[in-house]
Amino acid sequence: MKDEGRVPGLIPTRSQVALAVMWAAFVVAGLLLLDVLEGAAYGVAVLASGGALIVASATIPRFRGSLAWFRGRADARDLVAVAFLYLAVVGLFRLAFSVFTTDNLLWFFLAFAAGLLLGVVGPVVYRVGFRRGSLADLGIGARRWRSTLALGLLFAAVQFSITLWGYDLPRPVDWIPLLTMALTVGVFEAVFFRGFIQGCLEASFGAIPAVLGAAGLYGLYHVGYGMGGEEMFFLFALGIVYAVAYRLVQNVLVLWPLLTPLGSLFAQLEAGDIRGELPWASMAGFGDVLALMVLILWLAYRRERKRRGQPGRRPRPGPWAGGPWIGSQQKAREKA
Repeated sequence: MKDEGRVPGLIPTRSQVALAVMWAAFVVAGLLLLDVLEGAAYGVAVLASGGALIVASATIPRFRGSLAWFRGRADARDLVAVAFLYLAVVGLFRLAFSVFTTDNLLWFFLAFAAGLLLGVVGPVVYRVGFRRGSLADLGIGARRWRSTLALGLLFAAVQFSITLWGYDLPRPVDWIPLLTMALTVGVFEAVFFRGFIQGCLEASFGAIPAVLGAAGLYGLYHVGYGMGGEEMFFLFALGIVYAVAYRLVQNVLVLWPLLTPLGSLFAQLEAGDIRGELPWASMAGFGDVLALMVLILWLAYRRERKRRGQPGRRPRPGPWAGGPWIGSQQKAREKA
């Protein structure tokens, strides 16, 4: 049976399965390389392997639309929202880590928490409230939950095996508050960089430019933590790996609560910059931030459900609402 005989977006074709397997293997390889390469060498390896895979994937018709660098329909409102929120978040993080620092723990936490909250609340208010979209547009929900669960467990297992498996953990006070912080930061990064920034960029420019653009902004945002150029280049490459993982299912649960928090916790333990600097009380602070994030998401969900119940006011799925290298179900129905 030929691929062309199936309805795109409803029944996976052989080419779509091949793409998913190829890019899932890229994510696994990118994670495994963390145990072999460091710094710029890791970045070069990820870019080289990703470029080679793009060339190989270009032979598959379903993938070619992802290579368009400009679709002729850039959404100015999306791009302005991305720029505004990005600069605000990075500014707050820079204020926390470079101005207040952990020497002034209260103001450090307030600035840091404000950046985390803005990175979640801003996209939700913009997408669900201002643009009348849905949480699914931000990768939040049960979309493709089976694939998300399978890939999330696979990627997390690989991450765990090369980082925390057999790791000699320090005193509980030195790592449990860090874990709480990693979980909270993980929600922020998944929603802000993958669901929001990557989704907005893909709507205007296509999947591959969105992956590279979101990864680049992810690497650069660490200037807010006071990191240098080589570290940010490494994180740009790691951001590509995370962005591809998200693009496979377009659900943030493939990254959180396992994959990125595990990586963040290990990185903090290895760096030792703030290990032991966060008291037990900080867990309550990060817990409050996480609770506020959940509250905002719940309120947005209620608003979305209420709007759906009103005739003529259903949110229209944006061009980011399709599957990984797969046409959206909306288009499939139109063709059917």
